[in-house]
Amino acid sequence: MPNIRDLDPTASPLDYFGAELRRLREAAGMNQGQLGSCIFCTGSLVGQIETARKLPTREFAERADAALGSDGALSRLVGLVLRSQLPTWFQAYAEMEARAVHISTFQAQVVYGLLQTEEYARAVLDTGVPEKVDQLLAARMERQRILKRAQPPLMCVILDEAVLRRPIGGPDVMRDQLAHLLDVMGHRWLTLQVLPRAAGQHVGLAGSFNALRFDDGPDIVYTEDVISGHMTANPETLRESSLRYARLQATALSVEKSAALIAHVMEELSGAQPAADGRDVA
Repeated sequence: MPNIRDLDPTASPLDYFGAELRRLREAAGMNQGQLGSCIFCTGSLVGQIETARKLPTREFAERADAALGSDGALSRLVGLVLRSQLPTWFQAYAEMEARAVHISTFQAQVVYGLLQTEEYARAVLDTGVPEKVDQLLAARMERQRILKRAQPPLMCVILDEAVLRRPIGGPDVMRDQLAHLLDVMGHRWLTLQVLPRAAGQHVGLAGSFNALRFDDGPDIVYTEDVISGHMTANPETLRESSLRYARLQATALSVEKSAALIAHVMEELSGAQPAADGRDVA
C-alpha cells in the first residue's frame, strides 16, 4: 500500500520537502513505486521521504528532479532540509560559513568540519548523539559543498599536531583523513599549517576558534563550549582573535613542513618505522 500521511508543509523543511515531492509526483501522474523505479530506489523509500520519516539525500533529490521534470526544485530545497538537521545552536553559524569569502580556523582537537572525510566525520559525530549520526553526517557533508563552488572561500587552517595523532575511527580511517588533507593542500584556496607539539605553550591553549570574513557585513569570530556555539562581531574580540591567529601562524610549521609531518604520521599509521633518532619529520 502507498505510504500516505498528511503533512503540514510549514512544520519543518523536511515536511515541506515531503509535501513538495508528493505534489510534484502526483502532478507527473506517477505513483510511489513508479517514481522509485525511475530513480533506482523502492516505492517504500519514496513514501518514507514524502511522509518526512526519512531524510532525502542530495542524490535522491537530483534524480527525482530529473524524473519529474521539476527544473531543480527539489535539488534547491534539499540543502535547506539537510542544514535543518544540524543542532539548532549551530545552524546560524553554518549559514554564515556558507556566505563567508575567507575562513580562518585553529583546531586543537579534531580536523575542521569542512575538511573531514565521511568516515572520520561519522566517528566524531558518533561520540555525541549516536541515534542521529546519519542525519548529522548528511548535514556535515552538505556543508562541504561550498568547497566545490567555482569560487570557494579562501581558507587558512591551523591544526594542532595532536589532531593528526589522535586516531579517530581507527588507523584506516585516520590514514584516509590524513591523505585527504594532503590532497586538499594542493588547492590554491587552502593554506594548511600544523602547530607542532614542540611549540609547547602557545596562544591557542584556550581552545579552537574560527574567524569568518565577508564581502559585506562585519567579520565574526565563532567559538564553542561543551554544549553550544557563540558568534560575535565585537571589535575587541575580533582584534584579539586576529592577533592570536597571527601568532599561531608564526609558530606553526610552514606549509611544506606541515605536509611532510602529515605524510610522516601516515607512515606511522601504516606501521612504517619512524626516523632512527625518533624525531618527527618537519
